[in-house]
Amino acid sequence: MSGARFKPLAESEMTAAQRRAAAAITEGPRKNLRGPFIPLLRSPELADRVQKLGLYFRFETKLPKNLKELVILVTARHWGAQFEWYAHRKFALDAGLAPATCDAIARGERPKAMSEDEALVFDYASALLKTKGVNDDLFARALRRLGEEGVIDLTVCIGYYGMIGLTLNTDRTPLPEGETPLQPLKD
Repeated sequence: MSGARFKPLAESEMTAAQRRAAAAITEGPRKNLRGPFIPLLRSPELADRVQKLGLYFRFETKLPKNLKELVILVTARHWGAQFEWYAHRKFALDAGLAPATCDAIARGERPKAMSEDEALVFDYASALLKTKGVNDDLFARALRRLGEEGVIDLTVCIGYYGMIGLTLNTDRTPLPEGETPLQPLKD
């Protein structure tokens, strides 16, 4: 990566709509304007809508935190979203995912030691990202374990973080100094 394509905007450079969107982000639980919200601010109405959906997934979804973060890591790895991976690996570890699970996902491998729910969520996210769908058996297992709301949250979480990853990739959002990037996956 050669550096961000969209520089952070000083408040004096922002339009009134950009200032409103930035305030909604910084006055909420995120507390700062970084990552995908720097480029998204170029479309302030979109930035506000995206941050509201993101608040749901970050802080309100019924998915258990470990499963939510597992899904985010699988999605970040799929898209090669460096900044997303960097930010959410820490959240995943805090949510109780094993470092070995994170490391396997980083290598593009199916982790060996996962709980039944982690394995289900990993398989669901992997299938949806690789094949653009899930087969009937996998859907039925997810429905039994997570219920209808959980399956919808799981599915849309994958889509949301895919959108965020692509935004970060387009921007070339850099990792903080000293952080190790994900290595490219071998085909």
